[in-house]
Amino acid sequence: MRQNKLIAKINSKQTAKKMPTIKIGDTVQVNVKVTEGKSTRLQLFEGVVIKKHGSGIQSDYTVRRTASGVGVERVFPLYSPVIDSVKVVRHGRVRRAKLYYLRHLSGKAARIGEARRH
Repeated sequence: MRQNKLIAKINSKQTAKKMPTIKIGDTVQVNVKVTEGKSTRLQLFEGVVIKKHGSGIQSDYTVRRTASGVGVERVFPLYSPVIDSVKVVRHGRVRRAKLYYLRHLSGKAARIGEARRH
């Protein structure tokens, strides 16, 4: 029982970082800390969230973008110390839990509609 309390304490410290509510179909900007030698810089990765996986501290999400006509996907742990910030650019309107079908689409066909706001 003592070990569970220790794990819960560590998890609560890691999940103290406030994250925006990320949903499938949202376009997000993720600033990632990249260390090259002795210097550290921020690298921006912007794309559509096509998958969310797990819960709690183990959860992650996959972001897809097209760079120079090539699809690029990155998996980001939700509560990683490497991630500096996450910003939701726009909310997408989708009816699927996983957007794997976007892998086979290109150009305007790969667009996702804007979510309606009340």
